Amino acid sequence: MHYLTEKLWFPNPEEATEDGLLAIGGDLLVERLLLAYNSGIFPWFEDDQPILWWSPDPRMVLFPEKFKVSKSLRKKIKSEKFRITFNQNFAEVIKNCATVLRKGQTGTWITQEMQQAYIALRSAGHAVSIEVWEDEKLVGGLYGIDLPKKKVFCGESMFSLVSDASKVAFYHLSEYVK
Repeated sequence: MHYLTEKLWFPNPEEATEDGLLAIGGDLLVERLLLAYNSGIFPWFEDDQPILWWSPDPRMVLFPEKFKVSKSLRKKIKSEKFRITFNQNFAEVIKNCATVLRKGQTGTWITQEMQQAYIALRSAGHAVSIEVWEDEKLVGGLYGIDLPKKKVFCGESMFSLVSDASKVAFYHLSEYVK
């Protein structure tokens, strides 16, 4: 196992354990996060743990051109029930992703430290949020890291307070990355 210090580096992702754990420690500064994501590595830990860096193999990859929109979702998108914005309320999107209740889960990996790190990534222009509004209320959304030089978007989390809001956000993400 590799232990990171303030030095900005990562071990080769091929050195990850079978479950994908690659390194422990370091920090969540923008420079380290960008190096991580550009190397296929991401942080994932809970409040009572040190920073854990992961690079599992295989990874799930979605190709936006292969995203199939169901008839019911297409109808919802065309209905204009929802208003979509990009990067208008990143902090609220990540906060909702952290606090929305999920079946079978008791906590979140989106700790306060992680929220601040991703807000810093957004301020530096590397993170994106898609917001779904019903009337004037934020009812769904998602966020992730945009790596345009690699033609990769790393989706981090999504939430939905009303039916289909996160699906609508995902549809708009697929259009955004095409």
